Amino acid sequence: MNILNIVSIDELSKIVSLHKNEGKSIIFTNGCFDIIHVGHVRYLKEAKSKGDILILAVNGDQSIKRLKGKSRPINCLEYRLEVLSGLSSIDYLISFDEDTPEELLKIIKPDILVKGGDYSHSNHIVGKDIVESYGGSVCLLSQVKGISTSAIIEKSKVSK
Repeated sequence: MNILNIVSIDELSKIVSLHKNEGKSIIFTNGCFDIIHVGHVRYLKEAKSKGDILILAVNGDQSIKRLKGKSRPINCLEYRLEVLSGLSSIDYLISFDEDTPEELLKIIKPDILVKGGDYSHSNHIVGKDIVESYGGSVCLLSQVKGISTSAIIEKSKVSK
């Protein structure tokens, strides 16, 4: 798969440096994005509205298995990246195999770390300390009520 906005960490590091030199703000978010749904689309549009360049880091297949269980992911990384690459709100996609994107955050140093409404400032937000250590901020976005990948999977089980 050769889709232009899917990049390696070396490429992304150079790209981010160029954008920062141009005075552009970098927004970073991450997640599994296993079954893309309206909640994801709205979330990514809102995330993009917070700055200039939106980077989405997507958990790799083994990372999802560790986080969500052996029956996940439903869609392999290659398919998830291909679908996500078609969304205009995302400027760059990168995948990671670790359970958290902390190493990416240390390299990219985004201006804004965006998380969904299922988090709160009282919850531990992975990477919050990293981003705030150099003056970046964390932004929590709203969540579409009743819409989640887990809910979709459960509903499909009931429908069978």
